Amino acid sequence: MSDKSAVSIPEPIVQLQRQLDQFRSAQPHRAKIPEGMWQAAVELARQHGLYAVAHPLRLDYVGLKRRLEGATKVEKKKKSASPRFVELIASHPAAAECLIEFESKSGGKMRIQWKGSGAPDWSSLLRAWREAEG
Repeated sequence: MSDKSAVSIPEPIVQLQRQLDQFRSAQPHRAKIPEGMWQAAVELARQHGLYAVAHPLRLDYVGLKRRLEGATKVEKKKKSASPRFVELIASHPAAAECLIEFESKSGGKMRIQWKGSGAPDWSSLLRAWREAEG
């Protein structure tokens, strides 16, 4: 029979465990955990792993996993947020020549070059390019 030594729990998890124990002792059974505590658990799960946080805190593993995945998706959206509208103003209304290049996140490129004062239909060009990108 092997003697399993106690696994040490990182101090930030222990601190949140104390907060949760205090909250649970002051609330009716199955009271909803405050959002701030969930957010703290999500941060700890990001650093230490889902099971390492859910088990000692007695949190629903699947619920914590969903919150972690949701937080990750929100962060990715924030990081990948790109301008939706860019206004181009010509310094001279009758510009002789203009060149604009676009590059998508997937690596696709579009180059527009024109001469004269009339500009192309930007919205149609951009929409067609996005649809072609998939």
